[in-house]
Amino acid sequence: MDNTSVNEQAWTHYGRHHLDRGTVVPEPERLDWGFWGTGPGDELLGEITGQRVLDIGSGIGRYPAHLARTRRAEVHAVEASATQHQRAVDRYGTTPGLRLVHDNAVEYLRNAPAPVYDAAYSVHGLAYIDPHQLLPALASRVRAGGKLVFSVLHTNSDGAGPADEVAARDEILPLKGGDELPVRMWVLSPSLWEDLLVEAGFLVEDITVLTAPEATSPVACTLIAARRRIEIPPRRVTSRPRSTRPPIANAAFGVGVIVTDTAGRVLLGHHRSGVWECPGGKIDAGESIEEAAVRELQEETTLRAEPGDVQVLALLLDEAGGTNRLTAVALVSSYSGDPVAAEPDLVSRWVWADTETLPDPLFVPSAQALRTWRPELPIDHPPARRISPVSRPAHPAPSGFRAGGDSV
Repeated sequence: MDNTSVNEQAWTHYGRHHLDRGTVVPEPERLDWGFWGTGPGDELLGEITGQRVLDIGSGIGRYPAHLARTRRAEVHAVEASATQHQRAVDRYGTTPGLRLVHDNAVEYLRNAPAPVYDAAYSVHGLAYIDPHQLLPALASRVRAGGKLVFSVLHTNSDGAGPADEVAARDEILPLKGGDELPVRMWVLSPSLWEDLLVEAGFLVEDITVLTAPEATSPVACTLIAARRRIEIPPRRVTSRPRSTRPPIANAAFGVGVIVTDTAGRVLLGHHRSGVWECPGGKIDAGESIEEAAVRELQEETTLRAEPGDVQVLALLLDEAGGTNRLTAVALVSSYSGDPVAAEPDLVSRWVWADTETLPDPLFVPSAQALRTWRPELPIDHPPARRISPVSRPAHPAPSGFRAGGDSV
């Protein structure tokens, strides 16, 4: 039987035993985090008047009823044992501000409509629930900065102290009359509890070990006060221009578009200046290289493509008349339509040229782009520095060709 079932069975038997006996437990005057009525009390929860508070493992409801009555808090008391819950309902079912819930605490916290709580507490109840499951679920239901206060067993009546590993161990729940019920409890060292709480999103404020007033009794409890961590977003680093004036232009940025047909021929246009060139042009402000390639291709040739059909092969840097010229080399892998001279005053016609018999002269940026695409082509042109190989060329480079940082 798993730990949860063992504990629910034991506490259900425990509750039935006391229902049958008609056990009457006196009303508490304060929260008792230990077993002896000594030490701190309700004040550890802080100001909870009018706030929503969660009691985990609330038993017969004495403490949540006390807080609802004396502190005027809205208290939700969650108890997994059907018989303990019944004892609470019988005694406190009509208490204003108190909501008694029969449910497994982890399942209750994980599932709607469990609300967000301003504070949560437990008197001995947390030790019966796997902390790896409970604490993260609890952290999701306690508001940032909200308090969590709980007490758990530290040393049992046989003198067995806390464990140094997170594992449940066998303990005994005594019944009046001498009988004993087996339970499983997480009896952990204070440092382990702190590690688990921090991991779940809590910050520990105080840990105290409460001991029995009789020196002969080995029983002790660990009392822990923590808060749900407030997540502070990282500081954003700002930026601003140095002035309102635009920068002085010292470069031209354009794109050369390489388009091939099914026979492997490349599309070239005859410019009015007498040179042959690839489709392309300047890249507008705010445009991506791919978007500019698609736009220029359609404006000049009527061929239609999508930005996803464009592969940027490289960026080339050279100089023309004292101006830095940056050319993006783009290869279009898919398109529709037939090339048409859409701007005849600039380009009189478009032709599919065999790469073995390219016309000349070529426009310098187009020549550089074609050599970037096919380094083995016998094309002469002024050098350009390949400053950023963006992706692998469509054709494999010949032996000895280095993609990055070399001249084209």
